[in-house]
Amino acid sequence: MNYLAHFHLAWPDPGLVVGGLEGDYRKGLLQGELPGGIENGVRLHRAIDAYTDAHPLLQQLRSEFPKKLRRYAGILIDLSFDHFLSVHWPQYSDISLQDFRRQVYTTLSGHKLHLSDGSQRMMQRLIEHDILGMYADWDTIPASAERIGQRFRRENPFVDIGRDLARQRSRMERAFIAFYPDLQSFSLERQGCLNDCPDPQSKIAPANNTLLRNTTSPC
Repeated sequence: MNYLAHFHLAWPDPGLVVGGLEGDYRKGLLQGELPGGIENGVRLHRAIDAYTDAHPLLQQLRSEFPKKLRRYAGILIDLSFDHFLSVHWPQYSDISLQDFRRQVYTTLSGHKLHLSDGSQRMMQRLIEHDILGMYADWDTIPASAERIGQRFRRENPFVDIGRDLARQRSRMERAFIAFYPDLQSFSLERQGCLNDCPDPQSKIAPANNTLLRNTTSPC
């Protein structure tokens, strides 16, 4: 999952929210180097990504992408799901998206000293460009994907990705609506055992997250 979804699933616990960002950058075992609440946020982030990767709806959705894009479908789905979460936000939150964004930025800023260098740079981009507010515009999704693809060592697979995404858009939206309540339930259940449950590692997300955090794009 991408930034908006991770923050929403972690809300309103500040440590979990901060860990929702740090989870993209903190790798390996968690050994008390961070405050306990933030480490739990990293654990939740990892669990959410692993659950998402393994969910049958998402496996099916990835398989329906064109063969040339199937390897990168997770990146495109993550970005697109933040758009659909923005569009359907009132179904999933009692506060406005504008207020939510403002409170997330305030929470991250208040814990800046606990963030890794990569997380701090991403936090600054999130706030400077109000990235969480940009996902409501569908055009942000293919534009962000194309900029991410510029960081690939080989040719950019996301050049003119808008046409391919347009063909998948309705299918992805249906999948999001069917999947997200499952993910919410999983996240709530997982929060009750973060100190006891095994720390999963996503099979797909780490590679995707590396691409996302290395891009110079604000999205």
